[in-house]
Amino acid sequence: QVQVVESGGGLAQPGGSLRLSCVVSGYAFSDYTMAWYRQSPGKQRALIAHITSGGTDTVYADSVKGRFTISRDDDQNMVYLRMNSLKPEDTAVYYCNAIRSFGSGATWFNWGPGTQVIVSS
Repeated sequence: QVQVVESGGGLAQPGGSLRLSCVVSGYAFSDYTMAWYRQSPGKQRALIAHITSGGTDTVYADSVKGRFTISRDDDQNMVYLRMNSLKPEDTAVYYCNAIRSFGSGATWFNWGPGTQVIVSS
């Protein structure tokens, strides 16, 4: 059974940094485009960054472009999100998954528990 588990969240000050990790167990995801999503209170879960198979391309939402960096380690089945210059509006629960359809928003794996990020002074 495939399991997705995110970690690395916590409390950070504005301008600070965090590094999120995601491990996928039970399935080798090297052929999949992997992504990070986030859900803020009262809002829908939103795609913020994705990385193609082999790590050849990365794409970011405007809200995080230039501040966040997505990377992957297919040997370890890990996906990472380096977050710099954090802002209070980055406060959210962060999730990772494999994109099945950009149009419908479908993903390949069940959602993990997510990891909470709080940006506050």
